Amino acid sequence: MSTAEQQSVAPQNVEEKVSQSAEQFWSKNSKKILIALSAVVVLVGGYFAYDLLIKKPAENKALDAIWTAQAAFKTDSFKLALNGNGTKANIGFLKVAKEHSGTKAGELAKFYAGVCYLKLEDFNNAIKFLEDFSTSDPNLQIRLYGNLGDAYGETGKFDKAADYYKKASSVFETDEINSAEYLYRLAQVYEKLGKNAEAITAYKQLKEKFPASLHSNDADKNLARLGELN
Repeated sequence: MSTAEQQSVAPQNVEEKVSQSAEQFWSKNSKKILIALSAVVVLVGGYFAYDLLIKKPAENKALDAIWTAQAAFKTDSFKLALNGNGTKANIGFLKVAKEHSGTKAGELAKFYAGVCYLKLEDFNNAIKFLEDFSTSDPNLQIRLYGNLGDAYGETGKFDKAADYYKKASSVFETDEINSAEYLYRLAQVYEKLGKNAEAITAYKQLKEKFPASLHSNDADKNLARLGELN
C-alpha cells in the first residue's frame, strides 16, 4: 500500500473509532443523561412557572395594597397610613408588611411603618420596624439610617444614634441636603456624648464636603464655641 493510500485510510479508521466510542458511551450512559436533562428542564420550567404564576401576582397584590397607605403617608396622616381605615381599600402598612411578607412592597411597608411610628413618637416600635428593613438602594439607605439615628437619639441612646448618623452622612454623598443634615446631627450627638474632638471633626467635614449647606454657617459658630477658630 502506498503512503498516500495509508494517509487516506488512517483518518477513516480514527473517525470510526470515535463514532464507536460515542455510541458505546451513549449506550452506557443514555439513561443518566436523559434523567439529568429532564431535571434541568423541570427546574427551569419550574422557575419560570413560579415567577409567572406565583411571584408576579403576589407582587401585584402587594402593590395594590400599599399605594393607599402611601397616599395617606404623603399627607402626613401617619395613623391612617399605619393602621388603615378598616376597609380592604386601605389596610395600612402594618397589614401590608404582615400579609405580603416576602414581596418588595411588603418589605417596603416595614420602612414606612417605622417612619410612621417615629412621627407618632413611638420610638421603640420605630426602631423595631426600621431595623427589620434592609435595602441596597442608597436613596432609601440614607433615610433608613437617618431615621434610626433620630429614633435612637429620642430614646437617649446617643452612641447608637451616632453610629447611624455616621452611616447616613456617608452612604449617599451625592444627596448633599440629607448627607449634610445627618453629618450636622452627628456632630451634635458627639457633643451630647462629650466627644468634642469627634464633634469638631464632623463640623469640619461638613464645611469641607458641603460648603453650600444650610448648616455650614452653624458649623462655623459651633466650631468657634468649641475653641476651633479659623
